[in-house]
Amino acid sequence: MPVFYVCAGLLGLLAVALALNVGLMRGRKRINLGDGGDAGMQAAVRAHGNLVEFAPLTLLMIYMASDFYGFRTVAALSVVLLVARVLHAGGMLGLIPKGRLVGTLASVATLAIASILLAIAGLGLKQY
Repeated sequence: MPVFYVCAGLLGLLAVALALNVGLMRGRKRINLGDGGDAGMQAAVRAHGNLVEFAPLTLLMIYMASDFYGFRTVAALSVVLLVARVLHAGGMLGLIPKGRLVGTLASVATLAIASILLAIAGLGLKQY
């Protein structure tokens, strides 16, 4: 489970970095609200927003699945999610070629796998 917590903490720091990027860009471009129609601002806002929209649900699914599946499964899902979200953010900001595509595919796969594992575990539970 330590790998899960490290990855969750690093995802939190990624959210902080992306939020700071948005704030600094707002100051540089003098865009107080929204994206001002600026493509760079749009990308920065969406890179941050997509992480905040996607990572918490996936982390929750991985955490809940950890009650039923071993360390390796939880660690693998956590690491893949972290790498996927870094790739996605880097791709959105134009830093990693094809990062957005690879990051999106890996993020969706991680959410799907964690969700399926959790549903399978839930089917085996007994009601009182």
